[in-house]
Amino acid sequence: MRTYDRLFINGEWVPSTGTNVLEVTCPHSELVVGHAPQATAEDVDSAVRSARSALDAGDWSSLKPLQRAECLSALAGEFEPHVDEMAALITEEMGSPISYSQFGQAMPGVLIINAGVKLAAGYPWEETRRGDLADTVVRRTPVGVVAAIVPWNMPLLGALTKIVPALLAGCTVVLKPAAETPIDALRLAEIIEQVGLPKGVLNIVTGGREVGEQLVGHPGVDKVSFTGSTETGRRIASKCGEHLKRVSLELGGKSAAVVLDDADITAMIDGLRFASFANSGQACIAQTRILAPRNNYDEVVDAIASLTASLQVGDPTDPQTDIGPMASRRQQQRVEKYIALGQEEGARVVIGGTGMPEGLDRGWYVKPTVFADVESRMRIAQEEIFGPVLAVIPYDDVDDAVRIANDSHYGLAGTVWTRDIEHGMAVARRLRTGSVGVNQYIPDFAAPLGGFKDSGLGREGGPEGIDQYVELQSLLPGVRL
Repeated sequence: MRTYDRLFINGEWVPSTGTNVLEVTCPHSELVVGHAPQATAEDVDSAVRSARSALDAGDWSSLKPLQRAECLSALAGEFEPHVDEMAALITEEMGSPISYSQFGQAMPGVLIINAGVKLAAGYPWEETRRGDLADTVVRRTPVGVVAAIVPWNMPLLGALTKIVPALLAGCTVVLKPAAETPIDALRLAEIIEQVGLPKGVLNIVTGGREVGEQLVGHPGVDKVSFTGSTETGRRIASKCGEHLKRVSLELGGKSAAVVLDDADITAMIDGLRFASFANSGQACIAQTRILAPRNNYDEVVDAIASLTASLQVGDPTDPQTDIGPMASRRQQQRVEKYIALGQEEGARVVIGGTGMPEGLDRGWYVKPTVFADVESRMRIAQEEIFGPVLAVIPYDDVDDAVRIANDSHYGLAGTVWTRDIEHGMAVARRLRTGSVGVNQYIPDFAAPLGGFKDSGLGREGGPEGIDQYVELQSLLPGVRL
């Protein structure tokens, strides 16, 4: 049991002004494993005012970018010894298999900090442009106070993906983790505390949706960075639009894996083990629509069914586990409803289906499920399920595959599987989605990640990630008088 009874505001651990408490429940055992304060509107206001005071004082924003980068480099050094501890916390909080918590959540935290530090060295913080009428100094200045709102499926990495570029840009931050996963965020605050940031540069308030709404609507917040559902993202964008508040949104996905007729099926299956089932399918970039050519459709379906049958489902603390529980009972019920819906729509269950996986009598588990004979119009092929459920859709030719892949409100990620890399890249260029992997899907932190259409606004990662936290200022040097 890990319990926090204070919030991290203005560089100090302070009690909430309220008495309500968040209970953190382990999705495997269904037992309460932690507590965190439920922040009040007064707590949110205090955190935002602290961030504003720190911004106005300039102790952080007035540092040279490389000085800020040095502080972030120190954070990587402080964080790295705690990777295993943080991975275990995430597994306990939201059920991610421990192997993925280590190598897909906690360890990438170190990588994203180091990638940000490296990017900061080459980022154009200030440049002189030669013009026809006059020279102009173009300066990138902090956007201001940032409200960073992160999801339960990737709690730690989601937080660092926002904190790192915001701090590098000279912003101050108020972080709100998901109500299901507040513990790792508060533990992160303890680690960051050792770096010695100026007071108020980073603040953490824990709570549910109402805390997020208070942050989004707070007049002291200049920028909102949100990762989560498209539905919530729309509400946030609307609220920010009312006040012309800057906003970036990393939202849902329904990504397509396009299997070309010359694909190496064995290599594809090895790749889909991660691309489709990482984090028990609770990943916005998961390849959940598998587009297979009609001339070897059955071979692809059988191979994916064999892969799914080989997945070990169960205790997420076991290093051999591939699929853990869903993060909450609500999410378990959501996935179960979609599996039942797929059957009602006429899709064929090849493996899986509704009900608890064999050998399990507790925990928020679902059976990894593969649907065949799926049509693109079906809801299981259009709506984000966010669980270990795949839909295999047949196509006639490459043009048909591209049409089906693009037949989605989403556009976050995708893959193309082929022995001909040049042809695969040509197909990838036709997909209306933010990132596409050919014969793999492992995003690099030096590259931008984000989506087209309903998958969001803006990008995270790469220099484009820093772009989200700066305003452009043009300085016009006059004639010396």
